[in-house]
Amino acid sequence: MGKNSSIEWTHHTFNPWWGCDKVSPACKNCYAEAWAKRVGASLWGANAPRRFFGDNHWQQPILWNRHAQRLGRRARVFCASMADVFEERADVEVARERLWQLVDQTPWLDWLLLTKRPHVVASIAPWREQWPENVWLGTTVENQRWARKRIPHLLSTSAKRRFLSCEPLLGHVDLTCFAIRGELHWVIAGGESGAFARPTHPDWFRSLRAGPEVS
Repeated sequence: MGKNSSIEWTHHTFNPWWGCDKVSPACKNCYAEAWAKRVGASLWGANAPRRFFGDNHWQQPILWNRHAQRLGRRARVFCASMADVFEERADVEVARERLWQLVDQTPWLDWLLLTKRPHVVASIAPWREQWPENVWLGTTVENQRWARKRIPHLLSTSAKRRFLSCEPLLGHVDLTCFAIRGELHWVIAGGESGAFARPTHPDWFRSLRAGPEVS
């Protein structure tokens, strides 16, 4: 969790829990897993535990919301940098329900929910056809294969704002094959970082920038 996040496209980060299970090539050199290991936590994999937090942790977004309201300026919250909100596990259900309540309690915060599991969003998200104005839903697409698998699920939701994270970008992604005009609002792109970073070709970024107009 962090106030005034170092991630340039958000103001804060918030994690309802730590830990995840790898599901695609983008996960291979997961920075969150590496960070958790640095603090002595082994939380990755289907059989690993998840790390949960107390009331002080959950109070922080309430304070951010009050601050944003006082300023009259909305703030973005990336949720979750150390987990996937839509991971299918029984032990995260209590924390996930608490997250939905927190979203309702913080109307001055725009919650950026980024997932590699958009195919289960419809069965897990509580809002069905009427999503809150302050929830943005995104999915990771690291190459064309995963763009084809994930983008249709993202676009099938009723989220008010939808976005893509092409980070780490591991291959060419052609968005022209998707009917996204007016349906996709934002694209984040970046290469992989760290000692084992896989290369990213500059043409892959140029192709994204030159793709179909998004609103």
